[in-house]
Amino acid sequence: MRKFLIVTLLLLPMCIMGREVRSLDAGWQFVQSDASIDEISHIDGWRQVDVPHDWSIEGEFDRSNPTGQGGAYLPAGIGWYRRTIKTDITPDERLFLEFDGVMACSSVYVNGKLAGYRPNGYVGFSYDITDHVAPGTDATVAVRVDNSVQPASRWYTGCGINRHVRLVRKNACHIPMDGVFASFDEGKLNVKATVSNRSDKSRKVKLQFVLKDADGKVVTRGNGADVQIAPGEQTELASSVALKSPHLWSLDDPYLYTLEVSLSDGSKEIDSETVTTGLRTIRFDNEKGFFLNGQNIKMYGVCLHSDAGALGTAVPLSVWEYRLQQLRKLGVNAIRMAHNPADPAFMDLCDRMGFMFMAESFDTWNSAKNHAEKGYNLYFDEWWERDTRAMVEQSRNHPSVVIYSVGNEIRDNLNVPEGFEKYRKQQDLVHSLDNTRPVTMALFRPNSSGVYKNGFAEMMDVVGQNYRVDELKAYHEVHPEKAIIGTENTHDVQSWLMLRDDPSLCGQFLWAGIDYLGEAAWPQVMWSTSLLDVTGGVKPAGLQRASWWTKEPMVAFARHADNNGAGALVSDWTPADMDTYDQAVIEVYSNCQEVDLWINGEPQGRRPMPDNARPALYNVNFTPGVINVRGYNDGIEAAKCYSVTVGDPQNIVIEKIGGRTGTGFDDVEILSVFIADGEGNVCPNNDCRIELKVDGADLIAVDNADVLAHDTSHKSASFNTYQGRMTAYIRRTSDSGKVTVTATDCSSAAALKGSISF
Repeated sequence: MRKFLIVTLLLLPMCIMGREVRSLDAGWQFVQSDASIDEISHIDGWRQVDVPHDWSIEGEFDRSNPTGQGGAYLPAGIGWYRRTIKTDITPDERLFLEFDGVMACSSVYVNGKLAGYRPNGYVGFSYDITDHVAPGTDATVAVRVDNSVQPASRWYTGCGINRHVRLVRKNACHIPMDGVFASFDEGKLNVKATVSNRSDKSRKVKLQFVLKDADGKVVTRGNGADVQIAPGEQTELASSVALKSPHLWSLDDPYLYTLEVSLSDGSKEIDSETVTTGLRTIRFDNEKGFFLNGQNIKMYGVCLHSDAGALGTAVPLSVWEYRLQQLRKLGVNAIRMAHNPADPAFMDLCDRMGFMFMAESFDTWNSAKNHAEKGYNLYFDEWWERDTRAMVEQSRNHPSVVIYSVGNEIRDNLNVPEGFEKYRKQQDLVHSLDNTRPVTMALFRPNSSGVYKNGFAEMMDVVGQNYRVDELKAYHEVHPEKAIIGTENTHDVQSWLMLRDDPSLCGQFLWAGIDYLGEAAWPQVMWSTSLLDVTGGVKPAGLQRASWWTKEPMVAFARHADNNGAGALVSDWTPADMDTYDQAVIEVYSNCQEVDLWINGEPQGRRPMPDNARPALYNVNFTPGVINVRGYNDGIEAAKCYSVTVGDPQNIVIEKIGGRTGTGFDDVEILSVFIADGEGNVCPNNDCRIELKVDGADLIAVDNADVLAHDTSHKSASFNTYQGRMTAYIRRTSDSGKVTVTATDCSSAAALKGSISF
């Protein structure tokens, strides 16, 4: 029996001390052009933008766009960003540009000189620009982004500086970007820091740290030995201290500490970094599954892509927070950001909200995939090591991250020594950078590729497989010493029962958690087999999942939209055609022991919930009015829900459903705009085009749940509802004052209206 024991303290960079850090998010100019660096100063059409910014989502959906179905038929091409920076540094300091990610094939120039190039748009990087500037003067930064070589991805990636940017002034002897790592093992807090000496003289330095609790009280301190570092040398410093009875990070109590790490040269502090820390233990057991802080739990996970529909891939954290809150209501406790390194800010959010996280590197190695023939496979040989290193270094200090994946459905030949070597090199690199978490990959049709018979799977710390859960179970029966996990699964009952009933299966990650742009054939522009629609609305599949994954008593229902069990499932009691809809086939989802259903006060029968996780089924005569569904435990009502047959449209209702008040990039307020009857109920079958007017805030984007919504820009103030609804994202223009949003039906004689002020 093999058990993978991991006890670790993890760090989340929040702010930096002992150096100057300045955000470069505001004040950029942008233009779409394939001009060279020597030509950009002579071209017109520049406009002011702030970053994070995704210019592709601003374009038009067009079937002829080369991104194809992978890129949601949105534009590709080349764009330039530029801005000026101050360069006030002393002779013993260095100046760095830090990017959390630029999509894609980015070239960064400073005063016309190339500072660096990175093809991967999902990883962070740092460039030392000291030698490109004259201290005390202004310098020009220009960034070329290029996604013109298509098709490059099986899903929408966006294009632009779509993550945060910083200008960092450090001592010539300093801690590089993502250079701090700490672990907690056998009662000791171990802190490591990479130190780079970019000065022209030898330096004797010492590592020190202070750990503080959530109230700012000092918990412990640590000091390392003096270490001599030669000019141009990079080394790792370490220090340890005993730590007793820590407050552990968990899903229900995601407690975070503050760790202040400093670097001193004699009695003088020359660099420091402050990170937020979380302590927890994890263990992947081959017999009993996954353990967090010694508690055996299942990973109820979903796979997500990095876009948020109308917002593209430059997504404010307040929007992600709302989406994660919606997923949590369904019982989701784990996220796999597929199939690429995540934005550090997103992992920060998972840390704070208490979600487990699978950090993943690549969708392809050398072999291409359909609809992405010109993707990362063109760069893997040259860049895999640097990109894997970047992923681990930006992920390893997050308590949410519990496992790494180095590939998804890799099509390279894994039945030859070269395939073994590719995997082994990546796993060994991850272990060398972080030995506190296991490594897996999402195996694709392993029985066909031979990896369950040729010894390949035995190399993996945890064996992960996409779909075909019966094959994974069969492998485990032959190799009971291996821990196993479902890296990608469908929404079907069989996959859930496998997880529910097999204690050795650590968890599963559904494809997908939320609808996303791309991977859809025209006229669709969006993948739609998910728990939530692109606006965060819960689908019937999400209601069923909640009946399996949540603990609080719940009950919900969905009916087939068309007569006698035909059509898609919908969660309302208002058929589109009252004249032909007379037989309603209803599915009731609940984690209660029994359920019953009433129509206009008439009972339709109490049913026990099936042991096989199927819904309770009702076949009833449709009658307009009120449908009530109730759940019972031990004969006592524990949960209920209802729906009504709505009347004719009377007005437009605007409700604030989530987000955060403010003027920063991450401060977005989310509004639900819907057509309502006289009682305020959503009219699901009455769609129209709505014109929005916003005072006191900027309209950032509009969206609806329609996978065919590609005839109007998401930046337009005029947009169609879908099933009676649309969503608007706004950002305030000042920290004080009132915001007023007005909606007008501009597509019919009814001219419905509505407004809200807050």
